Order: sequence, then structure tokens, then C-alpha cells
Amino acid sequence: MSQGIEFNRLLLEMRSMQMDAMAKAKPAASAPAAVEGAPSFSDMLGQAVNKVNSTQQAATALANAFEVGQSNVDLTDVMIASQKASVSFQAMTQVRNKLVQAYQDIMQMPI
Repeated sequence: MSQGIEFNRLLLEMRSMQMDAMAKAKPAASAPAAVEGAPSFSDMLGQAVNKVNSTQQAATALANAFEVGQSNVDLTDVMIASQKASVSFQAMTQVRNKLVQAYQDIMQMPI
């Protein structure tokens, strides 16, 4: 039952992040010219990669703490952190795959 609750919490976090990203993208979409102070696509992508990296590092640190026997680390927390890191990495991989596919499609367009 706890896994279902944690999965739902993770799903809610992902939806929240999606809503935040969509809210940030709307002002840029309404103005064709670059808005001063608005993050660029590369900045947003870099932030996403950094967040995935920090999630993976946190999961690794938690797993290492459990392995050395720290009393304040619970196995369920380690597994949840590991699954969060895995899901975030898989999502980032899918985004990368879509970007590569879009690039390839654009490069194959006739001029």
C-alpha cells in the first residue's frame, strides 16, 4: 500500500513540475522575440538534467548510508529514492530521444 501512495506522490510531483514548465513556457510562446530574463530552452534542459543528476546522487547517498548501517535510514526510503531516480532518468532519456528524432526529421526536410 505504501508503494501506491509513494507512486501517487511521485506522479503528483511530476505533474506539478509539468505545470510549472508549462506556466514558464506560456510567456515565451506569446512573444516571438526572446523575452529578456526568460530562460532559454537550453537553460531549461540543463536545469532538468541537473535535477535528474541531483536525484540520482541523493539516491546513491541514501543507499550508501543504508549499506554502512546508519540507523536513521530506512530501506523503504532507499527504494523510493532509487525508483524516483530511475523514473526521472527514464523520462529524461525519452525527452532526449524525442529531441534527437525531431532534429533528424528537420535535417531530412527538403529545402
